[in-house]
Amino acid sequence: MHDLSITTVQTNLHWEDGPANLQMLEEKIRPLQGAQVVVLPEMFSTGFSMRPEQLAETMEGPTVRWMRALAAEKNIILTGSVIISENGSYYNRLVWMLPNGKAGHYDKRHLFAYAGEDKHFAPGTKRLVARVGGWRILLLTCYDLRFPVWSRQQINNGKPEYDVLLYVANWPERRSYAWRSLLVARAIENQCYVVGVNRIGEDGNGIYHSGDTMLIDPMGEVLFHVAHAEDVSTHTLVWEKMEQVRNTLPFWKDGDRFSLI
Repeated sequence: MHDLSITTVQTNLHWEDGPANLQMLEEKIRPLQGAQVVVLPEMFSTGFSMRPEQLAETMEGPTVRWMRALAAEKNIILTGSVIISENGSYYNRLVWMLPNGKAGHYDKRHLFAYAGEDKHFAPGTKRLVARVGGWRILLLTCYDLRFPVWSRQQINNGKPEYDVLLYVANWPERRSYAWRSLLVARAIENQCYVVGVNRIGEDGNGIYHSGDTMLIDPMGEVLFHVAHAEDVSTHTLVWEKMEQVRNTLPFWKDGDRFSLI
């Protein structure tokens, strides 16, 4: 199995200004060479806004079209979450855009009631495990991190369900200890790589974000961590290392069998 290349984009965002954010992100992505998966933060085109009535787009709107064009041009998978309107509801939707123009998506399950997200958005009901060259990636968003059952590794045909847990976020600096600790916990308990991509800077509500984008290996070792800075970094996830952990310490085999409802 080939190793997997993931590029994390930690950046400040222009508050509720889609065109400015897309231009800024394109300037960061366009110089990349040899990237496979490029990960943007939660609500990367607007910031974590509770004004979907004014900001929502459709899956044929300018942000998703931008993702489709850039993914094709750079021959990458491009992912991050966008405010989407569909069937009379609004979703915090993580879009997984392939270079051939096809897209999968995951609608955020756990809405952040503390900030009123549940009053403006509809929750998702299904998980999405994306595939890249034999790697399986479970896609989740921000507040989902606090709910380990939703991300829990399950066993399919005698094998772990996924190899990478990927979180995109707008997680405030004041709770960064929880962010960093829970990302490590998710890696250890699920014996997988964990990638957490967060924004930096102050949003339109005066809330500061420190970033703390991280890559963690299946033993819980932090391989990469950056805070309080703009950063675009490419990381290699080594298949052999993950297989060694799972074969030497096959704790995953003893996990509880359960169903998600």
